Amino acid sequence: MKKLIAAVLATTALTGAASAQEITEFRLGILGGENAQDRMANNQCYSDKISEALGVPVKVFTPADYNGVMQGLLGGTIDAAWMGASSYAGTYIADPEAVEPVLVKQNLDGSIGYYSIGFARKDSGVTDLAGLEGKKFGFGDPNSTSGYLIPSVEIAEAGYDMTPGSFFGDVVFTGGHEQTIVAVNNGDVDAGVTWADGQGDWEDGYNSGALRKAVDAGLVDMNDLTQIWQSNVIPEGPFVMRKALPQDVKDAVIELTANLWEEDADCAYGVASGDAKDFIPVTHETYKSIVAARLAKSN
Repeated sequence: MKKLIAAVLATTALTGAASAQEITEFRLGILGGENAQDRMANNQCYSDKISEALGVPVKVFTPADYNGVMQGLLGGTIDAAWMGASSYAGTYIADPEAVEPVLVKQNLDGSIGYYSIGFARKDSGVTDLAGLEGKKFGFGDPNSTSGYLIPSVEIAEAGYDMTPGSFFGDVVFTGGHEQTIVAVNNGDVDAGVTWADGQGDWEDGYNSGALRKAVDAGLVDMNDLTQIWQSNVIPEGPFVMRKALPQDVKDAVIELTANLWEEDADCAYGVASGDAKDFIPVTHETYKSIVAARLAKSN
């Protein structure tokens, strides 16, 4: 049964013919953090469904970093994207009228939170942050919530100076979540941070998140890694759409996405980076604390 999503949908229905008169294509952005081929593959079914619903071609953009999607949304060359909370906050700060958050991933337990997870190789002997003195620490992308913003704030608040050469021997950006996981696994950095819902088993990479995607892709064996830190809960990043899009186009894509778990769970698994319960309505209110944290970080 399709869910009621009146909170985000207008009452008018969209036909493919009407859509084609208003837009000639729909442009979907996919955040960085894993290789472009995997991002395309994980979202192919989703883009196909959007194309069928709107009656126009869908172009999928996979910029190398988070900023590419942010700039695309700000410049009007990308129409919609799943974003991290920090990348949404950065987009909102740059232009509050550019995009609106409409949906968010709901975890299997009904929550909409996730965590930044600090991890190291099990054979490194590192079991907590204190064991990283003089060692190399890896963040992901500067616009990542769990890969940079929240851990950089919370680890510093815990008393660890994030300045390279202070407590840590070096602090580097790897480029994204997948890159951080591979770098730790290969010993290129001694520890790093990535994201997970924190539910399910460590051996599986939890139920959803970057670790789960890495396990599914055969990149790592979680038995070789160990968790050394966990952040406070972070709101899951939203699915955002450009405010300037025709309302009927927005309504159709929102409805399709909100019903994805009921109608095609395999497709939804790829979009959600693992197991989840649903995609549910969300508003800017959920991300006010992340906007504030990002503003504070920039000062």
